Amino acid sequence: MKRNCWRGRICWRDNRRPGPNQTWRIRHRWTSSARLGQEPRLHPDTGEDESASAALSEIISNMPPPGFYYDPERNRYFRLLPGHNNSNPLTSESIQHRRMECQRLKLLEEEEKCMKKASRSGLNSSIVLRKRQLGLPSSINYRRSIHELKVNCMQRRKLEIETPDSSICGSNNFKLIMADSASERIFTVNDVEHGGCKCGIVNLSGLGKNTLTVEMYDNLYFTNRKVNSVCWASLSHPDSHVAVCIVSLISLTTSIKLCLMGIAETLGCASLLPASLFNNSNAGDQPGMLCSFKISTAWSCAWCLNPQADNYFSTGLSQQVHVTNAVTGHRQIFSISSDALAQQFATQAPVLYNGCRSGEIFSIDIRRPMNTGQGLKSLRLFHDSAVTSVNLLKDEQYLLAADMAGRIKLWDLRKLKCVKEYHGHHNEHSILPLHVNEEEGLLTAVGQDCYTRIWSLQDAHLLRTIPSPHPFSTDSIPSVEFSSHLGGSRGVPGLLMAVKQDLHYFSYKTDDPYCLSATEEDNSTPPQ
Repeated sequence: MKRNCWRGRICWRDNRRPGPNQTWRIRHRWTSSARLGQEPRLHPDTGEDESASAALSEIISNMPPPGFYYDPERNRYFRLLPGHNNSNPLTSESIQHRRMECQRLKLLEEEEKCMKKASRSGLNSSIVLRKRQLGLPSSINYRRSIHELKVNCMQRRKLEIETPDSSICGSNNFKLIMADSASERIFTVNDVEHGGCKCGIVNLSGLGKNTLTVEMYDNLYFTNRKVNSVCWASLSHPDSHVAVCIVSLISLTTSIKLCLMGIAETLGCASLLPASLFNNSNAGDQPGMLCSFKISTAWSCAWCLNPQADNYFSTGLSQQVHVTNAVTGHRQIFSISSDALAQQFATQAPVLYNGCRSGEIFSIDIRRPMNTGQGLKSLRLFHDSAVTSVNLLKDEQYLLAADMAGRIKLWDLRKLKCVKEYHGHHNEHSILPLHVNEEEGLLTAVGQDCYTRIWSLQDAHLLRTIPSPHPFSTDSIPSVEFSSHLGGSRGVPGLLMAVKQDLHYFSYKTDDPYCLSATEEDNSTPPQ
């Protein structure tokens, strides 16, 4: 290096590079001109050496070195290896997994110590009650504020599942749960070790403040296929049956039959199972097959509660939507250009809403003939990614939809416009449902990062983020159900979470003087 230029030497202590928040110690070695008395150039405002500041900025801007990982605990840099390597665990995936696990454990510790922050700044029970006494908030806003306070104070408790045969309980991971309309039972789907699934029904009628025990019905339904979607069906009486969409684990392009108990010669089937089949008292009653038809791969299913289309249910397929009468077997086939990943029927009219892999949301009036051409879709909305869930609000003027980009939008069906967006949801490639509870004004969703998030339905404010009690993994995404009366009409609002082999219960504290009764008159209105 030439004599008339500045040279700097970086001093490392113990051969370690400094961390991102540490400063470099630079020892200057000046040339002969500097030793002769020349002063370094100083910045007129800060008084710092411009040469040293420029060198320091250049060095810091280049940190960390490519291919290295900085460990703040050890205060050292470690080399990263691409992909997975058993001999060296320092990969990008393992580092991200470690950070997520540290964050999860921190949130769990805060929840156990009741260190959770308020969902909104300045919102606490004393302020809400004082405003209520002064007559400031309306009854609707008062109820919403109380529910927000109660949601933030829910604590996790593990439920014990009683069953006569201990070998069929607690040995397989939960895949999904779905509560009936009265929140007295949940239909469960568990993965089986050798492949396939098993289905059962858990009775929640005994769930209460002092009871953490629920009962599983004796009879289970086993299948060596994959369950894609389930829904409760009201055939002979409310929630009398369960519709289950099953696809083959060998090939997703094989034909599927609608059958009872999966007794079919094809590799896949869509089953309509009587709920009484799972109850031991009705074990001797084996009802016959309701109807049977061949279809392709089923992604979703929905049951219609409108009297004009009584006993109708739909299945969302690849580039087709099938609407079938479960009693007569009459079937309508609607051709579409994508896969129907999510479905829901309206109750005021026999209209079916579909969410597709292409990002399109459209409605079908099943009273129209199948050969209507371009008039098939009476409503069309668009997302930028595959739609995984569609939920109509009670007045059926608003629709909530979630997609694989992690975006949750509230659509005004009259203006065909997105009016709200709920931020914080995480999804990349999974079909994850939304859970809407308008009585409490809450929206619940589980992300692909295994966090359960609860928003205010009114203003899209994120109220609470609940970490999973188990470490993050792609096969342990929790399945949840939120209800205003868990366990029946006398139940209290709460959240059920099924993850791995455990069932957890988050409930409102009924001994709290600020807790609302679940039987209060519903004064909630759709978001404006």
